[in-house]
Amino acid sequence: MARAGLTAESVTRAAADLADTVGFENLTVSALARSLRVKDPSLYSHIRSLQDLRERVALLAAGELADRIAAAVAGRAGFEALAAFADAYREYALACPGRYAATQIPLAPAVLAASAAYARTVELTHAMLRAYRLSEPDLTDAGRLLRSAFHGYVTLEANGGFSHSRDVRASWERALLALHTLLENWPTDPSPHAADGGEP
Repeated sequence: MARAGLTAESVTRAAADLADTVGFENLTVSALARSLRVKDPSLYSHIRSLQDLRERVALLAAGELADRIAAAVAGRAGFEALAAFADAYREYALACPGRYAATQIPLAPAVLAASAAYARTVELTHAMLRAYRLSEPDLTDAGRLLRSAFHGYVTLEANGGFSHSRDVRASWERALLALHTLLENWPTDPSPHAADGGEP
């Protein structure tokens, strides 16, 4: 029997849930239709295409991640804020793998420009980094470093890439202390390039 009462929002959330179960790369309109017990054409009343569906999941996930980070860092600064930010990021990535994978896909400039969620993530990152007395272009450079470090770590962890007996959480905490030390001693660039405050 077909499921009644579908909306663009409920379809997007169902797609995000399915992505967490089967992997974002396996999210298709047909797979979603089967999970909702509807025919493929029924979904096209709410989405334009598979690309549109995947972008909707990406925007949903970006908003959820930004909400978690904002709640975690509220009232904190310095290392406490860095650790809270990083822990919220890691926990979301591990708990919601399909959603997290969606946040990593490239989006068209117009989609990014219209997304409050992605802008909020940049603002949260920069607000946390300003406590380290950083300004542009160092804000963007440091933001990119943190994103690379967090993404690399959680991706390796999720894929079972750490085979040593050392506790993974312990290594994560040490890595955060190392990043904190680096941010407190950020190198000075004698000839900085212009930056426009882009993505972290």
